[in-house]
Amino acid sequence: MSLSMPPADSPVMSPAKSPAPSGRTLFFFEKPSAMRQLQRFFRSPGTVCVAAEGHLLTAEEPGRIRPEWKSWQFETLPIVLDTLPVICGTGRSGQSHAGKLAAIGQALRGVERVIIATDPGREGSMIAWEVLEHLGWRGRVDRLKLGALDDVSVRRAFATLAREPESGEQDYAAYLEALCRQYEDYHLGLNGTRAISLRLRPPAFREPWRFGGVQTPTLAILADLEARIRAFVPREFFKVALHVETGTGAALTLWHLPKERIFERSAAETIRTAAAAWSGPLAVVQKDVRRAPPRLFSKDTLARRCAKRFGWDPQHTARLAQDLYDQGYLSYPRTESESLPEGQAGDAGAVMAAIGSVLADLRPLLTADAPVIRRGARGHYVKDPGEHHAIVPLRKVPERGRLEADLFRLWELVAKAYAAAHLPDGIDARTEVAAEVATPLGAKRFAVSGRVVRVPGWRALYGAEADVEADLVPGKARPEDEARAARLPAVDDGEAATAAGADIAEAVTEPPRRITRGELPVVMGRLIDQVDDPAAKRALENPVNPNEPKGLGTAATRDSILPKLLKSHYLALGEGKDPALTVTEVGLAFIAAVRRVFPAYGDPVGRAMFEAELAEIGRAPTRAEARARAEAFRARTRARLDGLISAIAEAGVVSLDPSLAPPSRGQGRGRAGGDRPPTPAMAAFAVSLAARKGIALPRGCKSSLARCRAFLDAEAGPAAARAGAPGGARPPSAAMLRYARSLAAERGLDCPPEIETQFEACRRFLDAHAASAPTGRAARQARPGPAEPMSVPAGTSPSRSGKPKSSKSQSGKPRRRPAAARAASGS
Repeated sequence: MSLSMPPADSPVMSPAKSPAPSGRTLFFFEKPSAMRQLQRFFRSPGTVCVAAEGHLLTAEEPGRIRPEWKSWQFETLPIVLDTLPVICGTGRSGQSHAGKLAAIGQALRGVERVIIATDPGREGSMIAWEVLEHLGWRGRVDRLKLGALDDVSVRRAFATLAREPESGEQDYAAYLEALCRQYEDYHLGLNGTRAISLRLRPPAFREPWRFGGVQTPTLAILADLEARIRAFVPREFFKVALHVETGTGAALTLWHLPKERIFERSAAETIRTAAAAWSGPLAVVQKDVRRAPPRLFSKDTLARRCAKRFGWDPQHTARLAQDLYDQGYLSYPRTESESLPEGQAGDAGAVMAAIGSVLADLRPLLTADAPVIRRGARGHYVKDPGEHHAIVPLRKVPERGRLEADLFRLWELVAKAYAAAHLPDGIDARTEVAAEVATPLGAKRFAVSGRVVRVPGWRALYGAEADVEADLVPGKARPEDEARAARLPAVDDGEAATAAGADIAEAVTEPPRRITRGELPVVMGRLIDQVDDPAAKRALENPVNPNEPKGLGTAATRDSILPKLLKSHYLALGEGKDPALTVTEVGLAFIAAVRRVFPAYGDPVGRAMFEAELAEIGRAPTRAEARARAEAFRARTRARLDGLISAIAEAGVVSLDPSLAPPSRGQGRGRAGGDRPPTPAMAAFAVSLAARKGIALPRGCKSSLARCRAFLDAEAGPAAARAGAPGGARPPSAAMLRYARSLAAERGLDCPPEIETQFEACRRFLDAHAASAPTGRAARQARPGPAEPMSVPAGTSPSRSGKPKSSKSQSGKPRRRPAAARAASGS
């Protein structure tokens, strides 16, 4: 198995691999809050409950497995493990989980059956199974899938458990799928990040170039969009307006807006001339248009709506939804589905009444008629909604004022969506007036439409908001709207009209819209909307559930990808409530390098197909089949790693402007932008180096330590940047320079220019002109100021204080510097 086992005498080891029959059952929960919700159902004294409070085990660090893996050396790659050894994790406070593991091990003594009652889904399965396997449990395991924590949902979950004697076997397959995802994440992140950082990353960049199986193809989606936006060239196009009047005095304007836009002004002028001379009958079409309510929320679409409406980060939305689930007010939130199972249609009336008890102003609307149940692919109820159904409210509802403001806003948003799904369609009376104009370019259609809300239906819940809720496809240009009039005059079908004039209106094509922070999880889940190739679209389709095509990552983890990309400086956030994402030059260079070296890892569609194959592990019908699929997956992962490292070994360093290097973590936090100026010696060396090479000094090189160091790394090598002086000579400390200048001023001496850049020259000057350690004002000047990073010359190693350890003379004894120099350098 892929989890290492503790020794037999471990305090957390369960002594019974095959427990004797006792009738005792242990319920394994993920959180104490869920445990408390269910404990009220238990009456048997033979029931034991434990709560893990998240993952209790964590994968071991490579350096603790083998010492040579601790340092980043390309020669040690790939680092490959057949299984991931695990150790006790720690909580947020840093306290070890060993005590919790020991308590669970003790609780398992004498237990005949374990029922896993963690959150439904792969992650919840893994939280329990990894502990059970670590403790050596070999008894019966069943799975209680709690889609919600209200009384009705809990009773249904127990009824389902009674009907599924193989629930534990099925859940074990889900656990192995989660374990394989962890296995791939661990190996790809470890090996890919180290290899790319060591071989492809330019020397000016000190932060790791992070690599991942999901985050890298996600970056590729955004990079492709960035390329389309940068390559976009606006084009002027033309619309033609026809002003007509009828015999009854009605006047209106019709527009010619063909799907194929008019880019030639001469063509637009030809059409305008013909339209200006037109007369003839108007075609009037009136019909009712039904508007069905929107779909229910999945985790990703809820994140998008909350970002758009409230400006929330997707992770903030996820935390709120999880909190509402834990309190029993919402169904399980980590779901891909936007549908409900047909068996829950009977709940609608009770849930609507419960919502109305909280949203009192909407109560008459919610309880006036029986709920509308829409079935099928276009409705809200389907035979199989997937592993978890859409996020919906429950019979248990919160009291106004008892929840935090954001929690209530989220609950209200979900509740209204559920209520809208069970109210009648809206009906609009739509009128279109059109005319056909004969032109030398063929017959051209001019039209204008108007609509009036005849029956509000579900839209009465939202009022004016109902017309602004439509979500555009992320990453695409806004579609051209049809010509609409706020109010149309009364015109009969076939009524004669005459042109009163015709005009040409100019417009400009728009670039694709940037994907926003709130839209990114939706983009990852609905990759099919981002590809234009018909073959790729077919490959991404999901015949079983067309509303859930193949995508990147899982609903549970998609919102964790953006913070990783931002941390790596691959992306930048814009401004506004839901900020747009821009791919930086670093991100573009990184993804270009990945595609050049190993194209498969930069292919979003290929990754989505790989994810679909990975999901087959969780669908294995038996434990043996799940193990076989998992082992085949791990073998494939190891083979892909070998190919990745081999390809990177043959690749060259990426060429990138050093000034684009972000400041390293911890660099100068006292200045705006998180950077500080370089030392005078570094700045002087950069200026002289640029002059000597005949190149321009990069912008900001004299004011930014990071940019100056990046320039020196690129043009003179990292050692020179550390030294900050020609030939790798160590620069003097700021305290030494202050003391030298003070001595020169007091004694009327000229400071030799080399003391500004060379430690040894400054030390010789101090030794020559300071007979003993200074006192008084000079001593205060010589004391070191705020700590500065010290360059460590070759042959020395830094001590814990950050100062270099004393080097030794050729005789092996420590070399002792004169007192004045020791005092000036802060030693």
